[in-house]
Amino acid sequence: MFTGIIEGVGAVEVKCLDLADFTQPEGTPVAGQSCPVLAYLVLHPSGCLLFDTGFAEDPAIDNIYHPVRRPLVDALAAFGVHPTDLTAIANCHLHFDHCGGNPLFPGVPIFMQRREYEAACEPGYTLPGLADFEGATLRLLDGEAEVLPGVTLLPTPGHTPGHQSLVVEAKSGPVVLAGQAAYNVDEYAGPRSGHVWGLKAAPDQRQYRQSLERVRNLNPQRVYLSHDDRVWQAKANALDP
Repeated sequence: MFTGIIEGVGAVEVKCLDLADFTQPEGTPVAGQSCPVLAYLVLHPSGCLLFDTGFAEDPAIDNIYHPVRRPLVDALAAFGVHPTDLTAIANCHLHFDHCGGNPLFPGVPIFMQRREYEAACEPGYTLPGLADFEGATLRLLDGEAEVLPGVTLLPTPGHTPGHQSLVVEAKSGPVVLAGQAAYNVDEYAGPRSGHVWGLKAAPDQRQYRQSLERVRNLNPQRVYLSHDDRVWQAKANALDP
């Protein structure tokens, strides 16, 4: 994945956790296609941060999406990390395929935008017990916030009201965990056309475009996404499989 230096802080690593694949449901424009569910582990001198926690378990959801899950604890262990090693969690947003593992971490600070939390408290937005749960230590943000030295959460609304991305300020250039600010690397590279599950499905297309442009204006060296296992790289606009 990525290893770099944050000036004045030290070495930082970003690891991809492949937590699930699901099948796009019948009646949608991409019915039958498989879609990955990715999370990211940031190994930082000040601690371990987990960006997203995977696909929730729910029989009704399973009947629609037929997910194949891979245990989050095992994915962390592959990088020598135990759940008790985590110092922070951040969710790009609170749909059930991004925060399904949150209840595994009582007491660990979970960073989310206040606007996202408020939306998730409305009926039908996400599954009960994911946005909040017994023992949850929620850190509600009202905009941009540095959560570790050189690691910042950036509001990128559009897909949801309180969507956020994470920016690692490496010396070689920013690395962005963009979540679902773009659906795939093709949409990120050419945002005018938009993906059927990206811009075209966004509840607020204006905000979606603005957020995507905000990420692009950071001139990142790499961009990682939640539902595409390819990586966008600035060098020659390369796509790293």
